[in-house]
Amino acid sequence: MATLEKIRSRAGIGVTIFIGLALAAFVLGDAVKSGSSIMRSNQMEIAKIAGKSVDYKEFQKKVDDLTDIYKLNAGSTSLDQKTMDQIREQTWNGLVRNLTMKEIYEDLGIGVTAPELYDLVQGNNPHPIIQSLFRDPKTGSINRSALIQFLKYQQNNTSGPERNYWLFVENQIQEERSFTKYNTLISKGLYMTTDEAKFNLDGKNKKVNIDFVGKLYSSIPDNTINVSQDEIQKYYDAHKEKYKQEASRDIEYVVFPVEASKADEDKVIKWINDIKAEFAGVQDPAAYVNVNSDKQFDASFYKKSELSPVLGEFAFNGKEGDIYGPYKDGQSWKLSKIQKFEDLPDSVNARHILIRVNTQAEVAQAKKKADSLQHVLVLGGDFAALAKKYSNDEGSGSKGGELGWFKRGMMVKPFDDAAFFGKVNEYQMVNSQFGFHILQVTKRGNTAKNVQLATIVRNIEPSSQTYQQTYSKASKFASENRDLKSFHSTVTSQGLNKKMATIFEADKSIAGLENSRLLVRGAFKAELGQPVLSSEGTPIFELGNQFIVSMLTSINEKGYSSVNAMKSTIETAIRKDKKAEQLKSQMSGKSDLASLASSLGATVGQAQDINFDSYSIPGLGVEPAVAGAAIALEQGAVSKPIAGTGGVYVIKVTSVTKGSDTNLAAEKNQNAMMLGYRVSVQAFDALRENANVLDKRAKFY
Repeated sequence: MATLEKIRSRAGIGVTIFIGLALAAFVLGDAVKSGSSIMRSNQMEIAKIAGKSVDYKEFQKKVDDLTDIYKLNAGSTSLDQKTMDQIREQTWNGLVRNLTMKEIYEDLGIGVTAPELYDLVQGNNPHPIIQSLFRDPKTGSINRSALIQFLKYQQNNTSGPERNYWLFVENQIQEERSFTKYNTLISKGLYMTTDEAKFNLDGKNKKVNIDFVGKLYSSIPDNTINVSQDEIQKYYDAHKEKYKQEASRDIEYVVFPVEASKADEDKVIKWINDIKAEFAGVQDPAAYVNVNSDKQFDASFYKKSELSPVLGEFAFNGKEGDIYGPYKDGQSWKLSKIQKFEDLPDSVNARHILIRVNTQAEVAQAKKKADSLQHVLVLGGDFAALAKKYSNDEGSGSKGGELGWFKRGMMVKPFDDAAFFGKVNEYQMVNSQFGFHILQVTKRGNTAKNVQLATIVRNIEPSSQTYQQTYSKASKFASENRDLKSFHSTVTSQGLNKKMATIFEADKSIAGLENSRLLVRGAFKAELGQPVLSSEGTPIFELGNQFIVSMLTSINEKGYSSVNAMKSTIETAIRKDKKAEQLKSQMSGKSDLASLASSLGATVGQAQDINFDSYSIPGLGVEPAVAGAAIALEQGAVSKPIAGTGGVYVIKVTSVTKGSDTNLAAEKNQNAMMLGYRVSVQAFDALRENANVLDKRAKFY
């Protein structure tokens, strides 16, 4: 493990970055073993990709393997839920990519040979992953001796975690290189013709100024435009691809928050009043706070201005041992006891030498080195020279260790405490999360009286009785409202706050609801118009400090939205088209913009410097159709009515300016490069769509 620790400490962020890169997320290797998956139980199928079935256990094994890699990289034995969600998503992306590309690689003969892999690891141009892992931070170059040492170590320890880690790294390199080869192959087949490049260059070079007259669609009232059901159906049929949808569910729910009652707060007040006399007599208030308070002892010192006005008056007019309170602060009741006073500077000027510690194994050696340097300084050594030679703080080391002036709280706490409580010019050994510091304070700023308070904090929280009362309220509501009609009726009669949400099967949460994945899963198992049930069969979900009762109001299956579901949207689109035809009819055949404006009750506007890339028109907003028409017209020409985003417009080109860029070769190369950049995304997206990915993860997570 020591070798792996060194890699992690030296490469650190490099390892984290490459693990997180989407392009390098080929985590599954042999994701699915041949055709035996076809015979597995459909109940355990988590995915079907390119006709291949993937079993849940296979997928989870890959998740577990990647979890172990993350733990090794983080030096941790556990990971939080957010990280686990990221690992599952990364594993899924790797699964989809591997199964989508596997046969394509085989058909095209794409792969990574053993000599090629050797060259990518130990050759003259090592893969970026290897460069990240084994880069020497001092030189910026790859540390080949460290690389060879690690390779030898893992070869001799084939069952250890280093071996698994290395196999993972090799797999990343091979998969990334294969995908790069495929993208290169596709990009070489793309070509930007000279005519295309010339067209683009001409468009960029041309700038036009226009006059325009427009009439907005909103000038025609909606109620004057009739839309029939037959028109809605025809529009739907013609634009059906626009109405594709993923599977979703609509729910309505009522929240029963668990909030502390007056009785709960009264208990807190009684407790803190009862403890006051005992707190006044203790000899070690800090220890007492740590045992009895909801918040650990705060050893910080505060100026009067840093405390609330009332607490500041008490603290700076009292003496050690005086107690203030009980007093309420937010959702807590508190007792504050004056611990001690200190005259502290508002800032200090200091310098230091840092001996950085990267791993636990380096602690003893780093402390020994720091002790030696401190001893040399005590004997009269040159601080600046020693800092330049030995300090691992690159920022201050080159300046002889000088940190300049800094205020209290700007440094990490151990360093901050030593700097503000230490004596001027003494050499202090300070241990922080960065390593060992030899610290010398050279100057102190103006001093002022500061106070340290020992504060007992008791939070106002709902009792178990309050939880039970709230649960009973939610339970009563759920038992009396088991269908949508009664649910709506009770919500209205009792004035309850009903909320709504549209959720998708893969959603991890619902906005505003803590740990609500269980509610999402329940919604996809519920029957229309019926309560959403938990995995235990109860209609009550406990999500954080609240109980939820929910009803399923709509089921939207994957495929196409129905005509009825899209009716309002389609009606709006049809009305817009009909309004456009009316306005076009009013504006057709008129080339004098001033006369046209007068007849419409409008004014003539101007816009300048419109070119091929313009999307928004000054004075009009987002109107790409107007920009396109303007570029196509010659100077002095007047357009036909243009149906735009917000209205119908007639434009006249008042001037045309030609640019001076004639570098056709550069334009051609630039466009060819842009095509190449799009390959990795668009080519794979097309292949993934063709793979007909069936995602059943929501059944298991």
